[in-house]
Amino acid sequence: MKKGDAHDPKGLIFEAYQIDGITKSECRTIFLDWALSLPLNTDTGPTIRLMLERYGQDAPDHPMTDVMREGLQGMAAPRRRGGWKSRPRH
Repeated sequence: MKKGDAHDPKGLIFEAYQIDGITKSECRTIFLDWALSLPLNTDTGPTIRLMLERYGQDAPDHPMTDVMREGLQGMAAPRRRGGWKSRPRH
């Protein structure tokens, strides 16, 4: 893996897998930073799948593997986003 490629611009996912004893909470923070570092036009679903292929197959019990799997599941069940819903005024 070339650290800092288009799918992992800062090498964050790569580095997470190198840290002994990393926690799931730390992996969530790294995952969020990774997702925010992707170019705006990136389709994150296929990119997460690529990262899982690259690292998750060799480390199925790693907390980052769990976090990325959760990220894929979260994408499959979108939630309502937005602000206040306006009410009719009388």
